[in-house]
Amino acid sequence: MKIFNTMSGKKEELKTINDGEVKIYACGPTVYNYIHIGNARPICVFDILRRYLEYRGYKVTFVQNFTDIDDKIIKRANEENSDYKTVSEKYIEEYKKDAKGLNVRDASIHPKATENIAQMIDMIKTLEEKGYAYSTEYGDVYFRTNKFKEYGKLSHQPLEDLEAGARIQIGETKEDPMDFALWKGAKPGEPSWTSPWGEGRPGWHIECSCMAKRYLGDTIDIHCGGQDLIFPHHENEIAQSECSNGVTFANYWMHNGYINVDNKKMSKSLNNFFTVRDVAEKYGYEPIRYLMVSSHYRSPINYSVEIIEQCKSALNRLYNCREDLTFLAQSSTGTFKEGEEEIKQSLLSHKDDFIAAMDDDLNTANAITAMFELASDINSKLNARTAPSKELCDFALGLYNELANVLGLLYTEKEKGIDEDVQELIDLRNQARKNKNWAEADRIRDELKAKGITIKDTPNGTIIVTE
Repeated sequence: MKIFNTMSGKKEELKTINDGEVKIYACGPTVYNYIHIGNARPICVFDILRRYLEYRGYKVTFVQNFTDIDDKIIKRANEENSDYKTVSEKYIEEYKKDAKGLNVRDASIHPKATENIAQMIDMIKTLEEKGYAYSTEYGDVYFRTNKFKEYGKLSHQPLEDLEAGARIQIGETKEDPMDFALWKGAKPGEPSWTSPWGEGRPGWHIECSCMAKRYLGDTIDIHCGGQDLIFPHHENEIAQSECSNGVTFANYWMHNGYINVDNKKMSKSLNNFFTVRDVAEKYGYEPIRYLMVSSHYRSPINYSVEIIEQCKSALNRLYNCREDLTFLAQSSTGTFKEGEEEIKQSLLSHKDDFIAAMDDDLNTANAITAMFELASDINSKLNARTAPSKELCDFALGLYNELANVLGLLYTEKEKGIDEDVQELIDLRNQARKNKNWAEADRIRDELKAKGITIKDTPNGTIIVTE
């Protein structure tokens, strides 16, 4: 498998530290609000990365943190006359609801920043001992950016260019504008922890360095997150970790592209800011996930009402293929018969295309195309006219579900328990069609539709269609 490494700026063959194992760290949410559709992209994309690596036989340790102490969390707590812990715990639970709706699996480990304060203090002390960090009279501790000569290597910007836009804010006593906070001295009314520099709390960047080290080791295989995190967050993580640990922090860096709304950058000021919960209430969660995987993860994608409706329609086509195939499998019999080995190989060719796409820098867009081509092949070659064996139907259904599961799709189909009244109407309509009483058949179809039930006539009988 090849992945695009932000550090090198090119695709590289994936070679893990330990054969057959992959250690991944993904930057998680700052839990002060519901996640928005921009947050949903890395959550879904790197869930698929994990699923695919496991599909290819790797043992994956996937760590995704929760930032549960931060300026934004403190601000929200003050607005709600609450405390940081109540706010963070509330929105961790809300995140879990949305993640479950998006069919995102729980991480192997979901560490919280506040559970790793001791590790952060230890790393900051090491950096201070090595001369990479310094404290101020106000209890703040900063990282000496100029001392790390490779600073800027991830964002591919020389330090001089980065320094041009740096400023020292009022109240800061940094040696250099580029220096960043490792520890913040306590302010009145804010939560704090005891440290060698007095009461305070950690800076944002240090937490990920420490949690990656604690749960995955000094060097990890893949570090991933949104494109917006390349600078300064990931650049600062590299500086802290490599100066403290003395080794490469991560061998591969993967970053997903931005999401625009109606071809404009998502922004509260433009009133085009949508939470996942908002969109899911109108369209369901699965069309959101489909949107995230329908384009290559590094490409920018656009969200609009029209596009999410298209995603919903595309999913329905995939669902309908599976429903027809499931119905056919239930009514067919027998083992593979003459001519079906050729059909089996034709179906397997789409699996080859799927794997080739995913091996090429997780190209989910081409993988989705392979899924639709598989669906088309199934629809044309397995139906009542071809009278396939049950063994072929079961094979096709297993393959279809196998690939869908790698992408985390086709997971919200409702169980179609048909009550007696509905079944009676379907039976009456079937009899009307048999008698060529098309007017009565149409009337019953409309009656079922009024009940919220859409039906489809297939060569194998009438089935209820997923909306």
